[in-house]
Amino acid sequence: MNVQEYEKVRTLLIESLNLEGKNYTSQEEVCKVIENHLTFILDKENIIVTRRNIEKYAKKYYDDIFGLGPLQDLLNDDSINDIMVNGVSSLYVERAGKLTQLEVPFSTNEQIMRIAQRIVAPIGRRVDESSPMVDARLGDGSRVNIIIPPIALDGCTISIRKFKEDKLDLVDLVRFGSMTPEMAHYLSLMVRAKANIIISGGTGSGKTTLLNAISNEIEDGDRIVTIEDAAELQIQKAHVVRLESRPKGLDGSGQVSIRDLVINSLRMRPDRIIIGECRGEEAFEMLQAMNTGHEGSFSTIHANTPKDALVRLESMLSMANPNIPTQTLKGQISQAVDVIVQCARLPNGERKITNICEIGGIEGSVIQSQDVFVLHSTKLPEGGMVYEHKKVIAYSLLDRKAAFCGLQRELKELLNA
Repeated sequence: MNVQEYEKVRTLLIESLNLEGKNYTSQEEVCKVIENHLTFILDKENIIVTRRNIEKYAKKYYDDIFGLGPLQDLLNDDSINDIMVNGVSSLYVERAGKLTQLEVPFSTNEQIMRIAQRIVAPIGRRVDESSPMVDARLGDGSRVNIIIPPIALDGCTISIRKFKEDKLDLVDLVRFGSMTPEMAHYLSLMVRAKANIIISGGTGSGKTTLLNAISNEIEDGDRIVTIEDAAELQIQKAHVVRLESRPKGLDGSGQVSIRDLVINSLRMRPDRIIIGECRGEEAFEMLQAMNTGHEGSFSTIHANTPKDALVRLESMLSMANPNIPTQTLKGQISQAVDVIVQCARLPNGERKITNICEIGGIEGSVIQSQDVFVLHSTKLPEGGMVYEHKKVIAYSLLDRKAAFCGLQRELKELLNA
């Protein structure tokens, strides 16, 4: 079938299907119903399709009508981490950290727009010319960003970061080589000692995965409030309150920002506040919370190094309060943030922690920081790289935190390991 025939048959098929009130137990049953209707429509419209292709088209129409069309099979593929649709011009997926171009399954931009509208409709958001960019999530928790023309020049662009059902912990990350056992023990103690931790890194570097993993080390009795643009955190604790921001409505009102949620969360008696990603004015309220009795809070930030993360935090604080002196802002950062964990995706596709950095006070106009663990790389004569984590300094901050929280015995075990 050509594009015109496909769209015409699709319209007729939707009109002829009446699945309401039917009690189907499987996708196969629905596909069989679609196949019967499809056969009748093809005969009526005098469109010749082989029997084998009818079964293929029945599955295709099922995904188109009830799922996300050609993207459905990619979403069902567990080996794929990211899906990137760049209009009708190109389609890429990421497997094991490597991008692969696939044949584009879309013929028109309208097909992609149809999928975009289906993604945003269930969560009460919209994507149109007045709101051409939107963050959303799928029913399984996968994170989605959509941007449409005229902003996206090559057509509707959809970026999907797939939700992983595997709930990784620090032991899993050690097994995968993302960190050493000593680093995992250090992070576990820091979480239980209620250190404020910022996880820094680029897109796809494993920030959210690490955030989920270290959250497993939180005491079971703590009340946790999570704040996100699109809910994707998998906090495996009993007492978790999940908050999600909301964009403006059609009339321009009703927006609830991350900053609004952070302010409100302070009235909810949280023991821990976890912000999925800090990227704007909410940084001020986050650091205020860390400085006023909400120790042990976490967030992620986009930055290439721990020092870049400090600069970004300072920049975001300036956005929220441009009249506060820079020295005062740096003081707030140094007092609030205890540890920055830097994540990176290496050229070979592996995701590793490259730095664990403790934040100290201010000397002059510089926030003091010192690496506790660093990832070193060595180039092999025959090509390729070897990566090795090394401990740089003693646990000065952890020593103080452990003494305050009664974790001296575990710290001693770590030192003797």
